[in-house]
Amino acid sequence: MNWALTFDLLGTFFFAISGSLLAAQRGYDFIGSLLLGGLTGLGGGVIRDLILGVKPTAFSEPIHLAIPFAAALLVFFLANGIERYSRPLLIFDAGGLAVFCTTGTVKALAVGMNPAAAILLGVTTGVGGGLLRDVVANRDPQLFNSADLYAVPAIIGAALVAGLWFLALPNAVMSVGSAVIVFVFRVLSLHFRWRVPHAKGQPRKGKGPE
Repeated sequence: MNWALTFDLLGTFFFAISGSLLAAQRGYDFIGSLLLGGLTGLGGGVIRDLILGVKPTAFSEPIHLAIPFAAALLVFFLANGIERYSRPLLIFDAGGLAVFCTTGTVKALAVGMNPAAAILLGVTTGVGGGLLRDVVANRDPQLFNSADLYAVPAIIGAALVAGLWFLALPNAVMSVGSAVIVFVFRVLSLHFRWRVPHAKGQPRKGKGPE
């Protein structure tokens, strides 16, 4: 198993867990948890591959389809201890965001996209699964929460990968290092409730993550 597939599976697992946790919080049954976890875990990567015009990795590597099932089972058996907490959902979401914003950028650069387009696609890969999760679960998308920095860590991670790409570093080292930075930044932003500055006089809408 190569590093790219391993990293992709890790991101799928993190996002699938976050989707299944949200399903548990909403009182969905196992099938609902499986579907929401699958949509969250696979959605960003499928969007990425469709934009790139390649066969989605989720379908060319069937092991991807087993990850949401495993995540749904894990949450199903542990739900009594974790479903009432928002923090685990946010932590797993941060992990998925960190992994996918970097892998999305690397894949875009590898097929010849220019750095600006690769950064945009990396961010889309990172936030796509979470956006689909929130919309399907009828929740205000975290991406558009003005009291949260959801997209900023993804932008930083994608830009970092695009910059390091030209140093000819090994893809695995570059991706892991960038993902760690994104994850730490995201967790710190949640802990300290960092916000994007608003225009002077503009009313704040939304509330920070619980």
